[in-house]
Amino acid sequence: MVVSQANLFLIFTLDGILIGLLFDLFRILRKSFKTADVVTYIEDTIFWLLTGIIILYSIFVFNNGEIRLFMFIGILLGIAFYLLLFSKYVIKVSVTMINIVKNVIMWVYSILAMPIKFIYKIIKRPIKIIVVNVNKIFQQLHTKNKKITNENKSKIKLKLHKIFKKVKK
Repeated sequence: MVVSQANLFLIFTLDGILIGLLFDLFRILRKSFKTADVVTYIEDTIFWLLTGIIILYSIFVFNNGEIRLFMFIGILLGIAFYLLLFSKYVIKVSVTMINIVKNVIMWVYSILAMPIKFIYKIIKRPIKIIVVNVNKIFQQLHTKNKKITNENKSKIKLKLHKIFKKVKK
């Protein structure tokens, strides 16, 4: 009986270490990524749900659903053990690794975006000229009682021809 209780105490101490690690996972995410308050509330809810699942699973699987005070003492000791000995190092290493990965991703993105920015710079002005002038033509067409006649068609073609000459320049 004493051996099985010692094993249970060890199991629940390991549960406490696991809960401490889970707590640090969410702390790492908060340090690495800026999130809105709503996301923080959702993360907190997920943490407490996972913690409850871990504890309930251990209680039912390892102790047949019986709750004893020493199990909660084991959980608290496991959390304290983890937070005092390992938490600082786990957070430091994880945040550093995440920041390195973020920087590499941003560097690759900036390299891949360069040709797109260059092409955009080249075609931005001609497209703007075309859009503005075509807009003017269609605004003139949509005035009241104005129907498209052969005379209007030739005026539109002439205006479009002038627009494309500007774009070529």
